[in-house]
Amino acid sequence: MHEDIRLHGYVGKYIEYFAIAAGIDAHKRYFFNIDRKDDDKIRFFAAGNEIVLGPDGVSHQGAGGSFCEYMFGVDQPITDMSKGEVKNRLVMFGGHYDNETGTLRFSDLTSGFQSYEKIFFDGNAVCNYFFFLHSPRIAAPLKKQQEQLLKLLGKTIKRSPAVRKEDDNAIIREIFPLMHDAGAQFFLFKLINKRHQEYCDFFRTLYLKNKKIADEDFAALTALAGRHDIDRYQQERMRIDVMYKHPDNMRIVDEYKNILIACNRKGEINKLENARLTRLKTLSVRNKIPGALFYTLDEFLKRDKKMVDLEENDYISETRQILEGLFLSASHIESRIDCDDMLKLLNAKKKAAENRDHTFEELLLDTSKVCDEKIRDGADLSLLEGFSYIITYFDRYDAASSQINQLAFMENVRISEEMVRSILGNKGEFDLVQHGLFEELFIAGVLENKYVGNYGRKKVNALNAGLKLIEEKRMSTADLLNRLLEINAEERLFVVTLKFVRERIKNFYSKYSTKADQDSLRLEITDELRQRKQIDKEIPRGLFDEVILAIKKEAIYIHTLLPAIILEKDIPLREDFLENSGLDRFYVEELEREYFALNNLNMDELYDIRKGLN
Repeated sequence: MHEDIRLHGYVGKYIEYFAIAAGIDAHKRYFFNIDRKDDDKIRFFAAGNEIVLGPDGVSHQGAGGSFCEYMFGVDQPITDMSKGEVKNRLVMFGGHYDNETGTLRFSDLTSGFQSYEKIFFDGNAVCNYFFFLHSPRIAAPLKKQQEQLLKLLGKTIKRSPAVRKEDDNAIIREIFPLMHDAGAQFFLFKLINKRHQEYCDFFRTLYLKNKKIADEDFAALTALAGRHDIDRYQQERMRIDVMYKHPDNMRIVDEYKNILIACNRKGEINKLENARLTRLKTLSVRNKIPGALFYTLDEFLKRDKKMVDLEENDYISETRQILEGLFLSASHIESRIDCDDMLKLLNAKKKAAENRDHTFEELLLDTSKVCDEKIRDGADLSLLEGFSYIITYFDRYDAASSQINQLAFMENVRISEEMVRSILGNKGEFDLVQHGLFEELFIAGVLENKYVGNYGRKKVNALNAGLKLIEEKRMSTADLLNRLLEINAEERLFVVTLKFVRERIKNFYSKYSTKADQDSLRLEITDELRQRKQIDKEIPRGLFDEVILAIKKEAIYIHTLLPAIILEKDIPLREDFLENSGLDRFYVEELEREYFALNNLNMDELYDIRKGLN
């Protein structure tokens, strides 16, 4: 039975440490001392191994290494990313990858120094571990010791869930039985950046309330970062990591990641996989999942040069030609980006977004760099004006696309007069390029999307019709805003009523088959929701009837149709139900997932069934 002795304290102004020496008779061993000349420096040692915690960083020599939980979106080997069980980053002292062979090699040069800034930049922003192991059975030289340590502990450390929990006891319990040596001593050092921890905890508290941050809360968060001098990169990676770990987000993002990894290995994305990725992106809008989580994955996997296109798409070729044309002359740049060119660029941007083709953005970035260099070298400023003219339209595109997608796919979206005026202004600019372009770019595709629910469709149709009436001076922006708010309120009432009615009646639909029973239930639910202050008026009869009908359709699908669809692989039956039932496709897919999980069915079969949609 091993024992351990622990030391806890601070080095510098904001680094907290926990030092643990574990082994037989650990309490009888002398394993640390404090520098007599510098009280802020503490040294831990054991037969050729040493870790020194100083005010500015960590010095180390001998065998050992460091590990931490991977933060979402940080550089991570594809081999680790593709293994769902690998959660942690492990770095062995003196180790480096041989790019030619793709293998890890070691040297006897294991000593070094790492500043705290680098430790919390390269590793986890909040918590990192260092370790070394002393064992008479592990022989010199150092590089051999490191190889043996990696084989002995590597797999366990990289997969340990205890690292995420910062559970030191659990880490030691996992590692110590692996040593098979009564004389072995394991030394573990946990470092916590208290400033980053406070920022991360504050953001987590704010985000978990309702998956969004109010303006006043974000201002408080920014002020905290300012007081602690936390740079923007660290702020962003902590926020992204917290957002990813929300259970609702993680399931969707992990599915997206797994598809991309499989595509990365093949070197291409086919139409079916692209359709699945698009579905998940759309679902992310509905679930308020930040686009940054997907952008991070797209960018990381794209950097691994395996993702290549066999030939350049036409829209990329057109974009390249138009952008290169900017530099043919240094005069009258803006006039040469005419409406036809802008129309091609906007359609190219739309196709690039649909195909997840980052070549388009890379072309823009390269053009921006060349433009800056030419301006620096004395080119006419009209060159910059021409490129800015393009970027302004692309900014308008991004704003309009985001706002309309939120209306279409997100429940209880925040709608303001400023938002309506912004969309109206952008519509005017796009229609100047070509009459009806706004509807072609932003409305038609959304309405054709099978995942748009009834209320999302109502909002988009109301917006499109209202914008036209405003341009004809037959409606005001306030009137359109009120109409959108009415639909939004009706949607919110429908969703909350559906939730409560479904919970109340569950599988006992026959008990509420008569109008009298349903009226009684409607009054009960109204009273309960009023007491909870979720509504302030009676639930309309028509809306309540829609709720009852939706629940009956769900029951028919789950108890009758879905088992037959699974047994017979009847894709047309499933699609017929989804198209004609009027039920939200996202919700039906969630019911399917729960059905498969409850009945311990293979999820791959569910994905095979869904492939029939594409």
